[in-house]
Amino acid sequence: MKNSLKKTFVFAILSTIILLMSYCGNPSKDEKTETYAGSGDLYLNHNDTAHYVGMSKCKLCHQAIYNSFIETGMGKSFDYASKDKSSAKFSEHTTIYDKFKDFYYHPFWDNDSLKIMEFRLQGKDTIYKRIEKVDYIVGSGQHTNSHINNTNGYLHQMPMTYYTQKGTWDFPPGFENGFNTRFSRKIGLECMSCHNSLPDFVEGSENKFNSLPEGISCERCHGPGSIHVQQRSSGAIIDTSKYIDYSIVNPAKLPIDLQFDVCQRCHLQGNSVLKEGRSFFDFKPGLKLSDYITTFLPRYKNADNEFIMASHADRLKQSKCFKNTINAQSNSTSLRPGKNSLTCITCHNPHVSVKFAGKDVFNNACKNCHNTGTKNGLCSEKLIIREKVLDNCVSCHMPNSGSIDIPHVSVHDHYIRKPIKKEEVKKIKEFIGLCAINEKNPNNFTKAKAYIQQYDKFEYKPEYLDSAQYYLSDKNIDEVKKNFELLVHLYFIKLDFNKILKYVTLVGKDNLLNSILVNKSYDNSNAWTLYRIGEAYNASGDVLNAYAFYKKSNELSPFNLEFKNKLGASLMAQKNIPQAIKIFESILGEDPKFVQAINNLGYANLVSGNAQKAEELYNRALKLDPDYESLLMNIVGLKIFQKRYNEAEEVLKKVLKKNPKNEQAIAVLKQLKGLN
Repeated sequence: MKNSLKKTFVFAILSTIILLMSYCGNPSKDEKTETYAGSGDLYLNHNDTAHYVGMSKCKLCHQAIYNSFIETGMGKSFDYASKDKSSAKFSEHTTIYDKFKDFYYHPFWDNDSLKIMEFRLQGKDTIYKRIEKVDYIVGSGQHTNSHINNTNGYLHQMPMTYYTQKGTWDFPPGFENGFNTRFSRKIGLECMSCHNSLPDFVEGSENKFNSLPEGISCERCHGPGSIHVQQRSSGAIIDTSKYIDYSIVNPAKLPIDLQFDVCQRCHLQGNSVLKEGRSFFDFKPGLKLSDYITTFLPRYKNADNEFIMASHADRLKQSKCFKNTINAQSNSTSLRPGKNSLTCITCHNPHVSVKFAGKDVFNNACKNCHNTGTKNGLCSEKLIIREKVLDNCVSCHMPNSGSIDIPHVSVHDHYIRKPIKKEEVKKIKEFIGLCAINEKNPNNFTKAKAYIQQYDKFEYKPEYLDSAQYYLSDKNIDEVKKNFELLVHLYFIKLDFNKILKYVTLVGKDNLLNSILVNKSYDNSNAWTLYRIGEAYNASGDVLNAYAFYKKSNELSPFNLEFKNKLGASLMAQKNIPQAIKIFESILGEDPKFVQAINNLGYANLVSGNAQKAEELYNRALKLDPDYESLLMNIVGLKIFQKRYNEAEEVLKKVLKKNPKNEQAIAVLKQLKGLN
């Protein structure tokens, strides 16, 4: 992931396993079966020949379940933007203001189209305005509605979220405090792989999709359904009260760890590290999650009360209720191994919305185990407090509180325990390290990757890079080859381009271009490494070698428009203006709102002598981003070329108002004053 593109956004995702609710109790004899496999190895829908059939096919036989499921948070997790889908309240006076970038935002309906207007005021006059259409709404409305724009398949999050619990509009997580990326935050496969069963992602891109299902469906938790449909259509019947139907996964019949993996694939939000050669598509229910993804979270001493929103699995795992029942049942050969354990489905029926479940469902789950041994029968708390909360176990032991990553929301903390004393909360927290939540002993490569990603995506703390360096050895050529991509990424972040070029020399430039960094993948890992090497050569002034690596990165990831834009800039540096113009025009054919390419195309036209075309392009880019410094400096160059010195001076003052340390603007302004 490119270091300059800091991605703090983390979706509050809603996915869990689909099966019937069970409570703590004794297993019956007929729940035992000799056909229990103890793993997911026998499931036919793990085969590559199995494909997804869609929820409409499932409902032909499971109509009642379908009817209730589409009302759940998962069923409503993602859809086209419509008045029915939106939970937001709208008013002509609804605005939010970014004081750091001086932009206002206003949501409104234009007939049946939801739109967001970005504007800037000077006094009472609107001096800038941009309107973008909302194409998708993410979130069931239980906590939030976030908004996505689709430009030719390229998805970007928009700078307004509706927080339903407080009934307020505000910036999405990560857009606050000067980090507003406006309409340019990419929504990639990691996000969509939990909000959809199988999004049609374009390989070789970061955020382009051919199509998106309308939210989470049955197969997200049961796996591909084609073989199951085929067998049932042919008349094959299995008595599922006694046997496992291996044509499709029923998570209730999985071993507890694999059952839990289905839930924590999406309810374990954090720093998700893909295993080598894996993608976010590869995990299927019934498989072992740590074979595909290891999710890390930072651990702090004296911070047990802090948690992120979609960390239900991590919090539950810390609870004694979970640990005691899981340990006791870990070797169970029951047809439903988790029946007597505290798992996600002990309290949650994934087919039924929590809105319709009622408090008794959750309290009864507690009482089924905690029903003896106390003076008051059920609870040792003072009677006056119990009466105040109506004997609601959840209110005390899973209190509602805010998450540290999503503002304006309250969620139940799934770390089940006695209420925390106030003096415990006040202790100073200390960073312990990144902890792998779903894997006991990840290897050093995985740990190093986790620390690099933690810095690159979430928190810019130098100690993360120090930890990554500790786990990455480069003592000999074999170790350099083994850790090459992570070493390049690490020193790219550190801006140590000489170190990168030393590694390139050691491994061999031709080897890298022709036999090592040659693989396409959904995460574009080889392409990113090529790009970073190109940047290292470019920083050293070696234009030709930089071009060779940019070109190869573009071949592996042709829909990453930043790679393509850098390729065009490299052609410009070689004075190959006609070919550069073709590259920039191809970018705008993909995304007409890609400001950097509009700006570069304008400059290429100016260099070619077409000042009028350059001015048209610069004005087009200004309508999308009035503060883009490179664009403003190019406009200064155009105005100087046209001998419109006073106008050039005004633009320079605008640049320096936003960035007083722009040395180029300071120098040019001095020269202009000399001309006057």
